[in-house]
Order: sequence, then structure tokens, then C-alpha cells
Amino acid sequence: MNLSKRVIAMQASPIRKLIPMAQQAKKRGIHVYHLNIGQPDIETPKVFFDAITHENIKVLKYALSQGEPELIHSIQNYFMKDGIHFDDDEIIVTNGGSEALIFALTAICDVGDEILVPEPFYTNYNSFVQQTGVIARPITTSPSTGFHLPSYEDIVSRITPKTKLILFSNPGNPTGTVYTMAELEMLKRIALEKDLFLISDEVYRKLVFDGEVAPSLGMIKGIEDRSVIIESVSKRYSSCGARIGSVQSKNKDLMKSILKLAQARLSVSTINQIGATQLYLLDDDNVAATRDEYQKRRDIVLSELRQIPGLKFETPKGAFYIIVTLPVKDAEEYVKWMLSEYNYENETVMLAPAEDFYVNKSLGKSQVRIAYVLESVQLKRAMQIVKYSLIEYAKIEKNS
Repeated sequence: MNLSKRVIAMQASPIRKLIPMAQQAKKRGIHVYHLNIGQPDIETPKVFFDAITHENIKVLKYALSQGEPELIHSIQNYFMKDGIHFDDDEIIVTNGGSEALIFALTAICDVGDEILVPEPFYTNYNSFVQQTGVIARPITTSPSTGFHLPSYEDIVSRITPKTKLILFSNPGNPTGTVYTMAELEMLKRIALEKDLFLISDEVYRKLVFDGEVAPSLGMIKGIEDRSVIIESVSKRYSSCGARIGSVQSKNKDLMKSILKLAQARLSVSTINQIGATQLYLLDDDNVAATRDEYQKRRDIVLSELRQIPGLKFETPKGAFYIIVTLPVKDAEEYVKWMLSEYNYENETVMLAPAEDFYVNKSLGKSQVRIAYVLESVQLKRAMQIVKYSLIEYAKIEKNS
């Protein structure tokens, strides 16, 4: 008996595939600093747990397939702070931002359709398109430009009769790049001229540094019928395990189609929707404090990286990631070596090889993504271990 070609073709998560090696290192008594995955260590706001505790639930019923009205209204209020209005039926609560994106791709694309994605991009986008039978075509961006979008002409040249949409994250995962209003206006022009949808993954939108702002796709007027926004509580409120996301669009036909998919999976966790409702009602000071903490951590990483010879990187402006080009031939082999053979005073670091963040694998061969999600003391220690390890790894490569 054979499994489906679709599931066989799916890649294992490059962010998680080396976890068994990290587990083996721990069994050998090695402490592993995890900078490979976007799991914040900031405490989840207490209001999430209080809301669940104080809810006097006698029967844990199905939630509505669209999402509980209280949560939908709190998401509406979140967007209204930026002057973006969504009607009740223009928001659907999902099992994390991942399900929101899978639903959007399923509703918009047929099997064999193509989408454009700026690379490097969040590796699970590959998994989502493979699940839905869609083909991802890259819009290649460069470290030399801070991974900003290339020209209008470059993007248009990649569009074929099968292209249905452009998917991007803002701020970017894994680059930390914040797209400007001018870049979104360029995408608007392309979407109108080529009759495409735009999907903006805005999970990190409020985590932007140096006084900058990541504009929402919802702020771009004149393309409301082809704009889709992916949202989540995971990162901004340090609530990854709640698995509460949402998909937003003013295209009511699209949202009716997505609701069919939501009904087919019945509902999102009733309990977690109760908690997430209160997260969205938190004032801006809560998010500002989280943003400031990540900016502090980013600055620690930048300071430490600048002391390591041979690295190439740009200053990320948002999210909590940075792409770094290492002075190694193969970053994945280096990461494996760090976990299987190297330790400094019984400690090592796990990074995410960046090769699989690209369609064109050669572009990320010597790159890693660093997620600065540990508190400052641990983060600085981890970066120092990276420095020491690269000195040792250079000797190995020289002799190989």
C-alpha cells in the first residue's frame, strides 16, 4: 500500500527536524540554548488564564464554526485602533494563523495554481502549499537590500497565467524586514493590473522596532475585494499554545467559502477563545512592553554578532528573527555538528538552517535564522557560544 504523493512530497519542518539531535545532546548532559524556533519565553498575560478560570462552565460545548462573537468583536476592536473596519462576517477564527492561511489558499486556489512568495519565507508556507496542491514561486530578495521587495518589473516578470495571489509576511519571518507603505502600494498596483489576491501574514505586525511601523494591508484602499489578512495571538501575546488565529477579508464571497471549511472542521477550542478574547482587549502598553523587550534582545544579538569575524547580516526591523550568513560551507552541517559533537562548558546552541527558507536552496546554504526569544543573559551566553564554535568549526573545515 502506498501513501499519497502529496504527503510524501511534503518536507519535514526544517525548524523542527533536528530536534531529535537536540534531545540526544540533552541526554548526554548538554544544555541546549534553543534559538531555532519562534517560541517566546515572555509570560503569557494573566488575563488569558483568569478569563478561563472565572468562566463558570458546566458543559464544554462546541463553539460556533466562525468563532465566538465575543472574540470576533475583540478582534474587530484590535483592527479599529488602526482605522481598519471589518464586519462581523468578515472575520473567521481559526486554529492558529496556520489554519487561516491553509483555508485562504484552499478557497482561492485550485490544484496546480501558482502563488508568488518573497524568499526567504516562513518554511511552513511550503507545507501549506503542498497540502493544498498549490505551487510556490519565489520572489527572490537580497540581504544587500535588507530583504525588501525587488522592482515592479521583477515581480511582474514572474507572473504566469496560473498565478492567483502574492503571499507575504510583514514584518518578515525569517528576515525581520518591515515592508513600507510604498511597497504595499506597489503590490496593490500589481494585484489590480494582474487580477491577483494579496495575502498578508501580519502575526508580527506590532513587534516593530526603532519607532517604525509595519503598515497593514487593511490600510491600503481600493483593493478590499482582493485583500486577505492573517492574524494570531501567538507571538504578540506570547500565546503560541492557545492556537487562536483568524482570517480577515472584506470579500464576502471569499469569507462565505472559508466558512464552509471552518464548518467542516467544526470549531476552534471554546476554552482558548474565552482566554484570547481578553488578550485582544489588553491596552497598547502591554504590546509596547513586549516590543521593547524584543528590541533589547535584538540589540544584544547585533552587538554580539558584530564581534564575530566573517558574518554578514542586516539589522532586522521587526519580528524576532535575523538571517545571518556564516563563514561556513554548509550551515545545516554546522548546526548538526553543534548538536552532535560540540559543546562549550557543557552548553551548545541550536539554530535554524536557512536553506529551506528558500525555493532556491543554494541562496541559503551558508545562512541560519536566529530567533532571539531567550532572556538577555541566556541570549548573550548563547551568542558567545556561537562565536567560540565558529572558531573551532573553521579548523575542521580547513582540514577537511
